[in-house]
Amino acid sequence: MCRQEVGGPSSAVVEAALRWLATRRDGGPLRFLRYALEDPSSESAIVLGGLLEPTASVPAATPETRALALWGLIADEVRKVGSAGDSRRRTTLTAAFRLSPGPGVEGPWRATLDDRFEQLKGCGAFRHPSPTTTTPMHKAWKRALGEKLVPCLMRRFESLCSRGESWRPYVEIGRAVDGTLSHVRTPGFKAPSKGAQPVFLERMLVTVEMHRRAIFCRITERKVTACEDGVDGYVVRALNGWTDRLATVPVKALWNCRVEALPGEHPGDPVLAKLRFGKPLARGQRLTFGSEAIEERVDKEHRWVNVDVDHHGIAPGALDVDGDPAVGLTIRVNFDDRPESCWWYAEQTDHERLRRPPAGDRHLLAVGDGFVQHTFRALCQPRENYGIAFRWPSA
Repeated sequence: MCRQEVGGPSSAVVEAALRWLATRRDGGPLRFLRYALEDPSSESAIVLGGLLEPTASVPAATPETRALALWGLIADEVRKVGSAGDSRRRTTLTAAFRLSPGPGVEGPWRATLDDRFEQLKGCGAFRHPSPTTTTPMHKAWKRALGEKLVPCLMRRFESLCSRGESWRPYVEIGRAVDGTLSHVRTPGFKAPSKGAQPVFLERMLVTVEMHRRAIFCRITERKVTACEDGVDGYVVRALNGWTDRLATVPVKALWNCRVEALPGEHPGDPVLAKLRFGKPLARGQRLTFGSEAIEERVDKEHRWVNVDVDHHGIAPGALDVDGDPAVGLTIRVNFDDRPESCWWYAEQTDHERLRRPPAGDRHLLAVGDGFVQHTFRALCQPRENYGIAFRWPSA
């Protein structure tokens, strides 16, 4: 039973738990939420017990999904605090809980709360006048926590306890937030190239429809986080050659963007399409948008569906409680002709990806009713390629 039904944790208990999370030196909030649920005798469990109690109503609850659900709820409520784009209260909450830094903040976040507030001195929220100490940040943080975040969470707990299914979106949000932050802190993460597109992808869902043995249609949904200020679009490459006239561009904007043709710099260079956003994104701002690419030449025989990571990377993949893609890169292929075999690959050359894995290898995919899907569980690195390859039966 959720304790909310018999009074639940008090706002003072919730505020104390959140303050404890924000002042940890050796890790972000999600780490301690997990510890608390995995080890009921730990210090984390003692301090965070009241804050975590409402997550007992999460469907098919496991320590992982409960921690992600609460983390997603906290992140979502922080995002809603303040009406102005440079809200001081939201900015200090973002620093306290180590969420994606906003414009003017150089990440990654430092260990102590006061040091993180030091990092806010150059950002827009505290620029005029620029403070010489962190006192303004501590004052804004205290007000934001007690007057905004805690009351909002208490209201959401009451609603979520009675409707456990309502936790599901927050599990996905928690995964997305964790995936976005992981590209900053994950050891071995490759630096993007100098010309990389300045976005990090929280989610990329590629759905491909085949005609005979050729890729006919490719629909892509992307959820991006801007890595710098002023990101006004995303460049995509056509599947086939085309001219610089917009009418001939086989890329269609589906939502939250419009198509603009970008001719190559030199004769013979491939023409690109830029998916322009409604307005430029500030650093840390997110946007979900979709596009469709149509291949007019269906007499080809394609041997793979590939994603070239020409940006700052893609979050580690995960599925939600229903088994649907929640975060990371997922590729789906609907075959017309059936391939002889099918497998996924990661960080391989054109030659390597065409080698069929041996029987029983984890990379092999069952075609089944003519559909395959794979979610890439590891972080997709900049300057690498990921995809699904297939071998066709001999004529």
